[in-house]
Amino acid sequence: MLDIIYHDDYLVAINKPHGLLVHRSSIAHDVTEFALQILRDQLNRHVFPAHRLDRKTGGVLLFALDKETEKLMQTQFMENAVKKKYLALVRGHTPDEQEIDYPLRKENGTLQDAFTRYKTLARAELKVPLGNHPTSRYSLIEAQPETGRMHQLRKHFSHIFHPIIGDRTHGCNKQNKLFKERWGMETMLLHATQLSFTHPVTGEQLQIQAPLHEEFLRVMAFMSMSPPAPIS
Repeated sequence: MLDIIYHDDYLVAINKPHGLLVHRSSIAHDVTEFALQILRDQLNRHVFPAHRLDRKTGGVLLFALDKETEKLMQTQFMENAVKKKYLALVRGHTPDEQEIDYPLRKENGTLQDAFTRYKTLARAELKVPLGNHPTSRYSLIEAQPETGRMHQLRKHFSHIFHPIIGDRTHGCNKQNKLFKERWGMETMLLHATQLSFTHPVTGEQLQIQAPLHEEFLRVMAFMSMSPPAPIS
């Protein structure tokens, strides 16, 4: 059963677990469970995804309960009218704040503007040698993507040499291997923590938040990082 964190007559939001696909995909033939089908069965009614999250990303995932609301919400996402916040654990010690203005290429080769700003919430240094370094350094960051490009945060943090821990495609293989072998961790530590937007039907200003999942909290605990307070 999925954790429903918001529900009204038009919208429903869940705290998507890491590793759960939003819907059926041609690139994952072996997968039999999807957020869309699970939520449909849980509510006993059709649901329509208003946006997407990567399979390995957890956090706020929004669905509409009818096609008209779906279209209205998708328009807000396309127009960047929905404000998104993420938490991520990345390699290295990041600056206190930074803006990443780095275009990303679509599958057809077209470049698209992509802009992310982030701030550092906590830093850790573990007495765990890696490569030529006697210790391992990490940062907990809060990221706000101003555009919605595919894998934007994953690509942007890789671009600035602070890849997200657990990212197999754009991350650091040495770090991912370390986390798997030493701590039994294979989750990508990227969490969609908040969506803020105007309700497409009522006009109400909504702010939907999703608490971190257990595995993310476990890693923060052995890094002596405190869970951040609810984002305002």
